[in-house]
Amino acid sequence: MKNILLLVHDDHGQEARLQAALDIARAVEGHLTCIDVTPYPVIAGDGFGFAETVVVLDERESEAKNKAAISDRLSREDVSWSWIDVMDEIAGAVLDAADLADLIVLNCALDGFPLPDMRDITSRIVARASAPVLAVPGGLERFELERALVAWDGRPSSAAALRAAVPLLAFAKEVEIFTAQGPDTHIAPEEAALYLSRHGIRAVVRSTDIGKFHADFLIADEAVLFGADYIVMGAYGRGRLRETFGGTTRNLLTKNKHALLMSH
Repeated sequence: MKNILLLVHDDHGQEARLQAALDIARAVEGHLTCIDVTPYPVIAGDGFGFAETVVVLDERESEAKNKAAISDRLSREDVSWSWIDVMDEIAGAVLDAADLADLIVLNCALDGFPLPDMRDITSRIVARASAPVLAVPGGLERFELERALVAWDGRPSSAAALRAAVPLLAFAKEVEIFTAQGPDTHIAPEEAALYLSRHGIRAVVRSTDIGKFHADFLIADEAVLFGADYIVMGAYGRGRLRETFGGTTRNLLTKNKHALLMSH
C-alpha cells in the first residue's frame, strides 16, 4: 500500500481525508498523490439566449487558495507527495487517476449545496475502482490502526476487501472477523482467519444470528462494542453482511461513525 490517492477539494470533509491519508502514508512509508478536482463552473440561463447567462458557482478561485494552503502544509509534513490538478466531475476524475493507486481516500457522507454529495461520489468510485477505498467520517482527527473489525459474509467482495486491507491489518494489535452465519456463506470466517495468519496477523472470529436486525445495524453496533478504529468490508453484493448500495453499504456511509475500508 505504497501509492495513496487523496481527493483534494475545498469541502468540510477535506481535513479528515487529509489527516487519514497522512497517518497511513507515514505508517506504510508510502507516497501521497493529491488529486485536486475543481468542478466545471455552473452556468444558468434560459437556453435560448433571451436571458442573461449567469455563472452560479465557480470554484476556481477557492480551489486555487485551497491548493496553496494544502501545498504549504504538505511541504512541512514528513511524507512523500505529488499533486495533480483536474477540472472535471469529481468521481470521474478520481477514477481516471486511480489505475496505479493502492488506496483511495474519500469521505463517508457529506452533502449540501454547494458541497459535493460525497456519499454518492464514494459509492460510485467503490463500484468501479480496482483499488480499495477508505471512506472516513467528517469528524476524524486521527486514523488509528490498532483495532480492526472485518465484516465478513464469505463472498468475493469480502475476500477482496480482506486482501486489500492486509498492509493495514499488519499494524493492528487486535483484529476481529465478524459474521452472521447462513447457508449462503461461500468462504467460512475461519478460513479468512487462517489466510490472515499466513501474513502474521492473528484474528478472532465472532459469529452472530442476523435475526430481525439489518446488517448495517449489526456491523455498526459490533464496531462500537469491539472499539474498532475502522471497518473492513465488501462494498456490495448479496449476503448476510452485505447488500447493494441501497442497503448496508449506503446506510453505513450515511450513519456510521467509523472509517470504512471497502472493496468490491
